[in-house]
Amino acid sequence: MASTVSFAPPLALASLSGEADADWAQAGAEYAGAAFLGGIALDAESRAAARELVERERTEFLPEEPLAFIDRELEALAETPIQPAFNVRSATPEPIAEAARVCRDRDAYLEINAHCRQAELCAVGCGETLLRDGERLTGYVDRAAETGATVGVKVRAEVPRVDLPELARGLEAAGAAFVHVDAMDTESVIADVADATDLFVIANNGVRDEETVREYVAYGADAVSVGRPSDNPVVLERVRDAVERQLGLEASR
Repeated sequence: MASTVSFAPPLALASLSGEADADWAQAGAEYAGAAFLGGIALDAESRAAARELVERERTEFLPEEPLAFIDRELEALAETPIQPAFNVRSATPEPIAEAARVCRDRDAYLEINAHCRQAELCAVGCGETLLRDGERLTGYVDRAAETGATVGVKVRAEVPRVDLPELARGLEAAGAAFVHVDAMDTESVIADVADATDLFVIANNGVRDEETVREYVAYGADAVSVGRPSDNPVVLERVRDAVERQLGLEASR
């Protein structure tokens, strides 16, 4: 069954740890159809890792109550014309399900982070380590999807011994509706994932102009996302215009 995920224009703002909050999403709503807030660490292990990142001068969201923070940020976007989503990290499954319930009740998507490669996060089983453990990752998706939330996963290409198309099939079977792929330097992986599943495929990495949008669309992306320049209106306007030319205003296959 094809994914029911849809947002228009099919341009997303990708999460930036410690920066991607409701104010950031509101600032980009003129250009993008979706915004992935976060990432945010949910459980004790992932929060300890996030504190270690802060100690080496990385920016992280570390509110006292992560679930309440998610709810407040989504509430702040209730009147903003953008599809909200939250990127979450956890070394244990139950907080993922709890965050999924918050997102469900706020009509937001939940994005499980299997992407970050910082050593501190990987050491506690988050991020890229989770990407390498397909059984655990699909278990997270299953727990989250059981809540009725719209669930997806942020992944990255070029991770040794990770077959992304095969993993994507497992995520889809577990209840995922979308996959957000950081293509790294292997843009053609988008075609591999798109051909393997009916997931809504969001292509990420290097999206800056007409050429990059055209390439990802040719590989089968349903949408693209912008990360680091997501607070740059010049880049966002250029990409939005390219997306509308390449994909039109319809975001679903």
